[in-house]
Amino acid sequence: MRSISRAYADPVDLIWIHAAVQLGMQVQRSHEVNASWDGRQTLTIGTAETLDADDCLAQMILHEICHALCEGPESLTKPDWGLESFDSSKRIHEHACLRLQAALADRFGLRQFFASTTMFRRYYDHLPPDPLATDGDPAVAMARLALRRATDSRWLETIEAAMAATLEIRRIVENLSPPDSLWRADTSARLPPGLA
Repeated sequence: MRSISRAYADPVDLIWIHAAVQLGMQVQRSHEVNASWDGRQTLTIGTAETLDADDCLAQMILHEICHALCEGPESLTKPDWGLESFDSSKRIHEHACLRLQAALADRFGLRQFFASTTMFRRYYDHLPPDPLATDGDPAVAMARLALRRATDSRWLETIEAAMAATLEIRRIVENLSPPDSLWRADTSARLPPGLA
């Protein structure tokens, strides 16, 4: 039997695991959760077989980063960012997270690649072209504050570096991918100046 000394790792997984580490999060995988933050340093994401076909580790990590930004610095010491028991009053928190997620992904033409695949997908899919524009949704103010937090810290730089690296990989693989691939989800998106 041959000795195996190296293992394959998905490049996009590596990009986003590295981003999480830069933000103080150690990523581990488990079949027992969808996503969970321990309030200290461990972000646990479901293993591949527990996720939907259009989920990916990158999207899951970004979503949890957005929750941390929406809930503020004090949330870093709370399990699941202080949202561990979900009820209807916390819907605004999820909506704000999704608006921030879309706004960050839009900067790189990757909104659909990083789309939420939870029960809130319908909400995400109906967000306006500018997900942070005032439209009567109280989640907008929370998402704007979260973006300000990201901008005022090193978080935005880390997120944008991971987005840029993800975009580079998409450029390489999108034309090699089958039509129903997630890599082709945003091919019609207009990229911001400098990224096209």
